[in-house]
Amino acid sequence: MKNMIRLIGFLLILVPLSVYSETDIIRPFTTDGCSAFPDGTLAQKSIWANCCVRHDLAYWKGGTHKQRLQADEALAACVAEVGEPEIARMMLAGVRVGGGPWWPTPYRWGYGWSWLRGYKALDENEQNQVTRRLVELRELVNALLPAAQ
Repeated sequence: MKNMIRLIGFLLILVPLSVYSETDIIRPFTTDGCSAFPDGTLAQKSIWANCCVRHDLAYWKGGTHKQRLQADEALAACVAEVGEPEIARMMLAGVRVGGGPWWPTPYRWGYGWSWLRGYKALDENEQNQVTRRLVELRELVNALLPAAQ
């Protein structure tokens, strides 16, 4: 029985670590707006949605602890700039608590990479991957939008 418990404990450690690899590949960017928070007020349904999409872009890419703090503060500043300083403070508290890289959520810090990446500066290869994905995204958006007349 003791050996079985040890084996289960070992697997609980080993399996999550096997998700991460040194040759991690970033997935395409996704966004759901403000995740578990409304994108705006009842009167203005998407007033701060663009703030959340920019925040999602930073979270998708990931990086260092300092970069996450900067992204969270930029979200709060953006929401405050649209005239909602109280909402901005609530959102800042929410992302600081619920956006850490260790949560197995689709909106965690560094969600474009494999889970358990943690806080890690992007190396040159990873930054190149991000750049390529952003070019792909720009091309997709341009293809979907009608040509300017």
